[in-house]
Amino acid sequence: MAGAIKSRIAQRNVASRRGVEEPPLAKWTLIAIALVFTLVFLLLPLANVFAQALSKGASFYWQSLAEPDSWSAIRLTLLVAAISVPLNLVFGLAASWAIAKFEFRGKSILITLIDLPFAVSPVVSGLMFVLLFGLQGYLGHWLDARDIKIIFAVPGIVLATVFVTFPFVARELIPVMQATGAEQEQAAMTLGANGWQTFWHVTLPSVKWGLLYGVILCNARAMGEFGAVSVVSGHITGLTDTMPLRVEKLYNEYNAAGAFAVASLLALLALLTLAFKTYLEWRTQREYELAERAIDSENKPAPK
Repeated sequence: MAGAIKSRIAQRNVASRRGVEEPPLAKWTLIAIALVFTLVFLLLPLANVFAQALSKGASFYWQSLAEPDSWSAIRLTLLVAAISVPLNLVFGLAASWAIAKFEFRGKSILITLIDLPFAVSPVVSGLMFVLLFGLQGYLGHWLDARDIKIIFAVPGIVLATVFVTFPFVARELIPVMQATGAEQEQAAMTLGANGWQTFWHVTLPSVKWGLLYGVILCNARAMGEFGAVSVVSGHITGLTDTMPLRVEKLYNEYNAAGAFAVASLLALLALLTLAFKTYLEWRTQREYELAERAIDSENKPAPK
């Protein structure tokens, strides 16, 4: 009788698996389509970037990167990222901590404002800064009278980059902080820790991987931003050209090899970002698995 029951259960399990599994032909067809799509639309364009960059030889490649205007674009891109990423880091930490750990009026409005750069076109956001700080804008004459340059200068590029990238850190940290809850912070406060100590020794270590993940995405977007920066920069060669703008300018000047040489640096940034992202996901998953094993070992009854 018991054997018949086990046989029926096994048959039912097999039938249930067959109900959710695809036939082999459909499964391998879908896998082949995914691989072909990845090859044609992702790997081949990426390989073409490096092939075009090295089409005239390695010496021409390094000469293109060492040109004063290209080197100026690289330095400006690094400078903008070095300013905008820490600003977004501070804002993202503060906003995510407030949203995830506290209840207050206007919380939904704050979340909507954080998502605003995702809904607004980068070109529109750049035009917004032109209408505010340009010579014909609301504050243009006041700034011009005091010889303060924002549009067609580095401050305008930084402002535009900060605007389009500030959701990344906050949006990565909010779900992580909500998942961890507030029990650890409450326990720390009960034991006598103040708010600053609780943040540094309890909250921040629990969200470190999510924080790094958001910083990586923010940095990649800051270096690769084109639309908003194109509007506020003025395309002044050697002064306000970032790497994406420099790529466009070289390509329009029929210097394809030079354009792809600069573009290859952005492609390398994308590959490094992807590799670091994969590493962080692996470390996060590993920590979760270790935590689950520790909990299971604690809950496991002791042998009699």
